[in-house]
This record gives sequence, structure tokens and C-alpha cells, in this order.
Amino acid sequence: MIKKLREKTGAKIIDCKAALDRNNGDYEAALAELIGGINENAQKKSSRETKEGVMVSYIHPNFKLGILLELLCETDFVARNQEFISLAKNLAMHFAANTDLETPRMIQPYVKDPSKTIEELINESVAKLGENIVMGRFTRYELGITPNIGKFENGNY
Repeated sequence: MIKKLREKTGAKIIDCKAALDRNNGDYEAALAELIGGINENAQKKSSRETKEGVMVSYIHPNFKLGILLELLCETDFVARNQEFISLAKNLAMHFAANTDLETPRMIQPYVKDPSKTIEELINESVAKLGENIVMGRFTRYELGITPNIGKFENGNY
């Protein structure tokens, strides 16, 4: 169960074990506790300034759709981290696959794992990497359609 909790939340092994102990071995309760801690941790870090990051692109195999996404963090150390770069690429791919322009982007279900939202996905990375992570500018280009250009603010695009 510890391994399963760690895979689901990205929490440290010792934190997974402690959550299970506090919840008398109840996996669901331990999971809820760890996720609550992840969200609280992300909330605390959200006031930190993000001046570093990466710009990633995704071009759909049909060559008719492209995404350009800026993902920001606090330090260049995290910006070079492969997990951070993978998060940015996965977010770009998500926004290429998801055509729902009505639902704010941060509360959309993540296409690779609909059990979590984009905000939860980012919060998990905040917990793992220990820094504030913010989506910056975002552009969706689609052949024959005016680009959707903007900036994420307050969890909305």
C-alpha cells in the first residue's frame, strides 16, 4: 500500500507510511490525507515568485495543430529537471487533445488520468519538486483558426 500511495501522490515513503499508520491502514483515508497535504503545500508555495521555467511546444501528428506553452518555476535548477520538463510537455499534449474551451483549464480532467485535474497534477509536481509551479503564457494554433493566445490567471485562461 505504501508503494501504491507513493505512486499516486509522489509523497515520500516515510510520509506514506505515517499516513497509513495514522489512518489504521485505511488506504483511502491515507490517500485523502496525503492529497490534502499536497494541496496545502502547494497553496503555501503559491505566493513565491516564478522567474524561471521552460517553453515547450507540441505539434500534433497531423501537422494541423500546435501548442506553445510556458511553464514557470522558482529556480533554473528545477527548470532543468527532467520531471519538470515532462510535466510541461504533458500539459502541452493535454491542451492539444482537449478541445473544451468552456471549462477553465486548471479544473479540466487530465487526459492521461481523468481522476485528477490539471491543478492537482501541478500540485503533485510542486510537492515533489519543492517549488511553486505556474502556467504562464499559452497559445493554441490550429490550421484555419485564429490562434487562442493568452495567459493563465487565477487558475483560468
